[in-house]
Amino acid sequence: MKKNLIFSALSIVFLWLVWVIAYFIVRNDYLLPSFWDTFRAMGELFADASFWRAFGNTLLRTVIAFAVSFVLGAAFAALACMNGGVRAFLSPVVSVLRTVPTMAIILILLLWTNALVAPVIVTLLVLFPAMYAAMLAAADEVRAEYGELVRAFKVPARRAVVKLYAPLCAPAVLAQSGSVLSMGLKITVSGEVLSQTFRSLGGMMQNAQLFIEMPTLLALTLLVVAAGFLLEGGCALLKRAAVRWRA
Repeated sequence: MKKNLIFSALSIVFLWLVWVIAYFIVRNDYLLPSFWDTFRAMGELFADASFWRAFGNTLLRTVIAFAVSFVLGAAFAALACMNGGVRAFLSPVVSVLRTVPTMAIILILLLWTNALVAPVIVTLLVLFPAMYAAMLAAADEVRAEYGELVRAFKVPARRAVVKLYAPLCAPAVLAQSGSVLSMGLKITVSGEVLSQTFRSLGGMMQNAQLFIEMPTLLALTLLVVAAGFLLEGGCALLKRAAVRWRA
């Protein structure tokens, strides 16, 4: 554990050194702002109430899209695990959702909805295939190992789901949920940029790019990355709790 922390700290120091060296090579604040200018802009963002409103709106859109994709993924994965026809029906649908370009979906959704709703829907459409695949794989693994035992002892379906499938699937699903949730935040921000969503992190990035405020733009980018790490860390803690629950 300590060894991993040391290597993680060394990685952060290495990235910081690359940033500093690149800044002195480029020597152009409009292309790459300095470390201190970026963190000064970050401090100004922290003191700005509009930033926190934008951050809250973006995080809320991400959580809503993730929660809906989680519920739908669990429901459809359960049906696909129990019924081969449902699995065959969903297979091409999930493949299409995986391959459709995100930008194309946003442009289409902007014609049907508005800039507030489009980022949520596009994030949902991107996250659902990932959650469905993760849950189906976990359910298939549990079913392959314990399915015969459940059928032999005629365990009721509800009891099998609550006492067996849920505890055994939870760690694997939560392990994937962290990266999926972090990816959802990035997709939401990208959708907000393309949609020019008002009072959002993507909208603030769009304004910073428009007015060539590079320190602010880079500071917002770093904050999104940090938020993604925190979301993954939260899911990792939930995974540990799920492992104890399973035990």
